[in-house]
Amino acid sequence: MTEPADCAPDLQTSVSPGATRFARVRARLEAFEPRPGPPRWIYEFLLFGFKQGWACLFGALMLTLLLGTHYVWPKHAPLARYDFLTLSAVTIQACMLIFRLETWREARVIAVFHVVGTIMELFKTRAGSWAYPEGGLLHIGAVPLFSGFMYAAVGSYIARIWRIFRIRLIRFPPRWAMALLAAAIYVNFFSHHWLPDIRIGLFAVIILMFWRSRFTFTPFREERWMPTLVGFFLVALFIWFAENIGTFAQAWAYPSQRDGWHLVPITKLGAWYLLMIISFVLVSLLHPERDEMPQKVAL
Repeated sequence: MTEPADCAPDLQTSVSPGATRFARVRARLEAFEPRPGPPRWIYEFLLFGFKQGWACLFGALMLTLLLGTHYVWPKHAPLARYDFLTLSAVTIQACMLIFRLETWREARVIAVFHVVGTIMELFKTRAGSWAYPEGGLLHIGAVPLFSGFMYAAVGSYIARIWRIFRIRLIRFPPRWAMALLAAAIYVNFFSHHWLPDIRIGLFAVIILMFWRSRFTFTPFREERWMPTLVGFFLVALFIWFAENIGTFAQAWAYPSQRDGWHLVPITKLGAWYLLMIISFVLVSLLHPERDEMPQKVAL
């Protein structure tokens, strides 16, 4: 598979003629040579944060819109707030493609996230798990269409960090096994409403499948590594933070928040952890299956 235009090349000091502005900025940042010792570690940490922020662009823009419209959207505006959010999400996605921040191949997988998320939203809102308190025209049943883009934002983030950090997988289970696990997790999101909830068993399977696996990533010059289970947890934690922002902005609400906003229960972190498995498996379809042990990986 050819490298997308905004993905940094292996040679840090050069970029392809058709590279995006971000690729050029990143190449210059990676070509900089800080002094050894703490200055180099600090620079790598800052560069890591810059790349993470850029990978979060879709989700960050959506959260900004949720908060901004919560504070300034007129109560009786001709265009409903939810419809504005949907149109804005479509515009952001289009710009991501026009400016080559995502490839069309990635966009197809992200579209699957949108469909998978919307189906779950339709079921969960009908079951009373959460609700959307405002109205609008661009919706299916009780679900505004912008909600699917919140799931797509997770897919966009995972797809982009895979490229930006040149992620490699080590000692991962076979792809078919991960696909079966992801399917079981998705089915349980629905079936636990009338059948026994098997999420504890799913967590046990996840630990057994991934406890020896890890992934490498390259924030600056050297490959670093992290246990897969820890990586999934950190991403799920940040999604939980984002969910609190979304409910604070009254984009959606849980039954316990009807009388006033409060933090989403920390137990929801488990649901987001399970969703991470589904997200990871879908994005992994973009990449060739491999299980490589790097020659040298920095700790």
